Amino acid sequence: MYKTPKERLPRWPMIQNLSVFWLALLLLCSGFGHAAPPLTDREDVGKFIRKMTKEHGFDRQQLTSVFQKIRLKDSIIRAITRPAESKPWHTYRKIFITNNRINRGVDFWHSNAAILAEVEKQYGVPAEIIVAIIGVETGYGRNTGSYRVADALSTLAFEYPKRSSFFSRELEHFLVLCREENIDPLIPVGSYAGAMGIPQFMPSSYRSYAVDQNQDGRRDIWKSNHDAIGSVSNYFKKHRWIPSAPIVFPARPEGDEFRKLLSSGLKPDTTIGQIRDAGIKVPAEIQPDQQAKVLELESSQGPAYWVTLTNFYVITRYNHSPLYAMAVYQLSQEIVNKRDNKT
Repeated sequence: MYKTPKERLPRWPMIQNLSVFWLALLLLCSGFGHAAPPLTDREDVGKFIRKMTKEHGFDRQQLTSVFQKIRLKDSIIRAITRPAESKPWHTYRKIFITNNRINRGVDFWHSNAAILAEVEKQYGVPAEIIVAIIGVETGYGRNTGSYRVADALSTLAFEYPKRSSFFSRELEHFLVLCREENIDPLIPVGSYAGAMGIPQFMPSSYRSYAVDQNQDGRRDIWKSNHDAIGSVSNYFKKHRWIPSAPIVFPARPEGDEFRKLLSSGLKPDTTIGQIRDAGIKVPAEIQPDQQAKVLELESSQGPAYWVTLTNFYVITRYNHSPLYAMAVYQLSQEIVNKRDNKT
């Protein structure tokens, strides 16, 4: 029977109830309203736990308890798929070569002058390179990351197939180093890639290169500038840094013969003699048989060319990118110039 307006049911509550219904249905279909299944229910995680138990003697129950508290994060996957190194050089450079970073580098050097002088003598790595590395990595310790390392490494080990093998090994190293250093694995924080502390060491690098520079019984790269500075220096020494040797110099090619020397890869793959023969002027003190590489970078005015030497390649062992190595080198020179002008 048709009802008069007074007899009709109110329309708004019905619409409201329908909205709630459809929202609930949407959340149900998307899984948003439900907690993710425990990480330890996954076959790949169970396999990893069994490996750690068998190969490193971990207690399976304790390790399972740790993984029950680990959280996989989509934000980590998003971050690793858009690295700064994918930018052209003239854009990348602006991120790191700033007045603020240069000035703070001078201040960091001043505050840590004694330990920087000590490690330069001990390891043969220039103080400005150590300062620039720490400046590029964490702004001199101001930004060491906000992700739990266990979350970051687990996310990339189990949810990033492109590099799952690498991050699985780093997760393995991380759990072992936490046991070695008596650290709760759920406490350390770092970058989205699991890099840790003032120098942003990956777990394998920590285990291989971190040093107790202040000799207090602990390799503390999170809070100790002494240990961080010593660890970076040791890293470069172990990767065969050559004391007092040149790093890189600008190239102004004549003609097009030099283009045959352009190649992919980071390791020096030609000689200074060949580079001279191809029409690039080289400082006279550099021996013709020294290994080198011609590098092309994209500046705002077009291609820019550099000749990189062994020590430049050593910098790329810290981050496998010529952009990174060039940013470290140029920041180091800016810091030296600013520091010299202050004194």
